[in-house]
Parts: sequence; C-alpha cells; structure tokens
Amino acid sequence: MSIEYLQVAEDEGEEPIELPTEDDGTLLLSTLSAQFPGSSGLKYRNPESKSFRGVRLSEGRLHPPPDGGWGSQMFYCVFPKENKRKSDDNLENSTAKTKRMETKLRCTDLIVLGLPWKTTEQNLREYFETFGEVLMAQVKKDPKTGQSKGFGFIRFASYESQMRVLAQRHMIDGRWCDVKVPNSKEGLIQQVPCKVFIGRCTEDLTADDLREYFGKFGEVTDVFIPKPFRAFSFVTFLDPEVAQSLCGEDHIIRKKNRGVSVHVSNAAPKSETRGGGAYGNPRSARWGRSSWPKPRRWIRWSGRLWHIPTTV
Repeated sequence: MSIEYLQVAEDEGEEPIELPTEDDGTLLLSTLSAQFPGSSGLKYRNPESKSFRGVRLSEGRLHPPPDGGWGSQMFYCVFPKENKRKSDDNLENSTAKTKRMETKLRCTDLIVLGLPWKTTEQNLREYFETFGEVLMAQVKKDPKTGQSKGFGFIRFASYESQMRVLAQRHMIDGRWCDVKVPNSKEGLIQQVPCKVFIGRCTEDLTADDLREYFGKFGEVTDVFIPKPFRAFSFVTFLDPEVAQSLCGEDHIIRKKNRGVSVHVSNAAPKSETRGGGAYGNPRSARWGRSSWPKPRRWIRWSGRLWHIPTTV
C-alpha cells in the first residue's frame, strides 16, 4: 500500500509540511508532535461554513475526516489552551514589567534656576534642544510686569536626555544656570549622585587622563580638578549607577611608565539652607564660629559645598 501524505501547517498563512499516514489511513499523534512540538491535534476549514472542524483523535491516532478523507485539504495544528494561557501570562508579566520600567525611567518637569532676565522661551528651547527633543520650555514671568522671574521649566521626551542635562551646569545667555528636579506635592524625587570623589591624585594627572580612564566604565560628562592642586578631583558620569558602582574601590591609572593609585568614593553635597548656622552661612566663619568646618574638608563646586572624605 502506498503511503499517503497530508499537508499540515502550524497556522494559517504558514508553509505546510507533508506528514505520512499509517497503513490504516490514520496519522500518529507522535508523528505530528515530532514536527510540531506541543501540538495535541488537527483542525481544518469547512469549505461550506468556513468554520474550523476538529479531527477525531483516538488512542494516539488522528482519523481522517469522514467526508472525503484527508484529500488535498490543508490541516492546522491544535495546541493546548494551557500553553496559550501561559503565553498570555508571560505577555502580561512582560507588559507589566515594561510599564514599571517606563514609570521608573519616566521624564519629569525640570526647573532651570538662575536664568538671565533677557532669556526668552525660544532661547531656552533652542539651548536645550542640543541635548534632545524638548516637549516643553517655559520661562516664569511676573503676571503684572511681564518681567522674567529668573527661572523656568523644561521637559524632555527622552530619559537619557534628562539625565545628561541633570549631570552638568549650563551656560545660558552668558550666565551659569542649574537644572534640577523640583519639589512637588508628591515629595522630592531622590536622585542617585552621578558625581564621585577621586582621592590620592598626583599633580601630573590631567583631566584628560581621568576622562580617558573612567570613560571605560561609562560616559563621563565632566571632570573637575581644583586649582591650586589639592590631591583630589571630581568625576561626573551620565549614569548614576555607574558612578555608585565605582565607589569604595581603588583604581590604578597608568601615567607614562608608572601607575597612579587613586581611591573612588561618594561625594555627597552639603545642603545649604538659609539661616542654617555656620554650614549654611559662610559669613559666620568671619565672626569666629568654631562650628565652621575646616577649609580643607570642604570645597565649593557648582554652587554647592562638597564634603571631602577624611581618608584623603
């Protein structure tokens, strides 16, 4: 008896495979699952109603349709609903995970402080468009006079652009400005520091040396070496996670034919509040307050006081 073949595809529109039948005209379920793992049966389109019809399965054998046998009909695989539900659950979990990630990395309004009076909303937008797509740029003005209040708000379409802007200061219309995440009724959004403190620097280490070395770990947006030389520096990364991963480690930076061992640690800024005592008002040092920190333990950078670790 010659072997009869029937055409089977995993789904409509896909290329079929011809599977051999047994001597009694049935198709073994094992033959089907060998070519389509996980399949549990077959179905086909009723030529008249165009609806699907199932193929009878008994004792591991698929029996040909009673109306004409296998013929030249195209058959499609049937898979257990359990697998489908599991797939849907995975899709749902993946979607939920994506939503959580989007929530975590969502862009927020940023406040721009220290704007010159002459800066317009168009100037503000044009400046920040060099970092990425700007969805909103607004300069706050006095409703009576129309005069700028010296600050504004921006929002980016890309989270990466937002992080890049937050990692540095900005020269806008000839004046240094700071960009921060503003306080809101929901509370202050805590930001992981992007700046790290580099201790044990030698005088021959340049900003290019530091940028080249630490650039291996992630994008470096700024390198600051105080003058006169004080044996330390600051390095700012675009990604705060990269910055934090390096804290507490010693690194050897190759310089000519020798290596310079430096120590990386977290450099948290000291909050400056009005009326906050000696820490908040530098003038108090002139009046002999003993609570003012030693000059070599603090440095002013980017308009804020930064603590220098005592291990240096």
